[in-house]
Amino acid sequence: MIQGNARQRYTAGAVRYGLLILGAAILILPFIYMLSTSAKPHTLLLEYPPKLIPDEPTVDNYVQAWSANNFGLYFLNSTLVAVATTFCTVLLSAMMAYSFARFRYRGRSVLFGAVILGLTIPTMLLIIPQFLLAKDLGLLNSLPGLIPFYVGTQLAFSTFLLRAFFERIPLELDEAMIIDGAGPWRRFWSLALPLAKPALATSAIFTFLGSWDEFVWALTVINDVAQRTLPIGLALFQGQHATSWGLVFAGSVIAVVPVIIVYIVFQRQIVSGLTSGALKS
Repeated sequence: MIQGNARQRYTAGAVRYGLLILGAAILILPFIYMLSTSAKPHTLLLEYPPKLIPDEPTVDNYVQAWSANNFGLYFLNSTLVAVATTFCTVLLSAMMAYSFARFRYRGRSVLFGAVILGLTIPTMLLIIPQFLLAKDLGLLNSLPGLIPFYVGTQLAFSTFLLRAFFERIPLELDEAMIIDGAGPWRRFWSLALPLAKPALATSAIFTFLGSWDEFVWALTVINDVAQRTLPIGLALFQGQHATSWGLVFAGSVIAVVPVIIVYIVFQRQIVSGLTSGALKS
C-alpha cells in the first residue's frame, strides 16, 4: 500500500514537472529562434530546414540595425519615455492607492470604482479623444505627448495592485506613528512606501513593459523622425516589397535587452509582489 502511494506521488510529480518543462520550452522557443535568426547571414535566413544554431554566427545584423534609421536615437527616446512614464505612474498610483486603502471619506468607493473602470475600457477607444486633447494642449509630435497617455492607461491597474498591498499593512503601525506625531505624508513616505517595495517593483515592471512596447499611440502622435520611439523604428525595417528579417530580429533582441535587465534586477520583488496578494498575514 505504501509502495503504491509512493508510486502515485512519483508519477504525479513526473507528470507535473513534465508539463512545466513543456510549457517552459514552448515559451522560450520563440526567443531562441529570434536569437538564432538575428545571428545568421542574410543568405541563410530562409534556409530549409532551419537551424537553431547557425554554422557561422555573425553580428552584422546588430551592427546594421543599430546604425540604420536612427535606431540608437529611437532607443534613447523609448528609454526616456518609459522611465518617465514608470516614475509618474508608480508615484501617482501609490498616492491614490494609499488614499483609498488608509483613509475613510465620502465618495471613496465611487472614486475607486471610477479608477477601476479604466481597466474595462479598450485603449483603442481612447485614441481619438486623446488625440484631440493632445492637439489642444500642443503635445502632438513630441515625446511629452506620449507620457500622459501612457500614465493614464497604466494608472488603473497600478492603483488596484497597490491598494490591495496597502490594505494588508497593520493599522497598529499607523497608530504608533500617529502617537509620535507623524502626519499623513510622513506615514506615506516613511512607512507605507518602504513596506510596499515588492508591489511598487511589480507595478514598475508592468508599467515599463506597457510603455516600452506601445506602438499605436506613438505612431498616431509622432511624425517627426527625431521623436520616434523604438517600436516605430522596428517597423521601418519592414518594407513594402521586402523585409530585412535579419535586422528585424536583431532590433527585436536589442529592444528586449532592457526589459530582461529590469526583470533580473527586480525579480525577487516582483515575485514577492505577485504572491503577496494571494496570502494573508
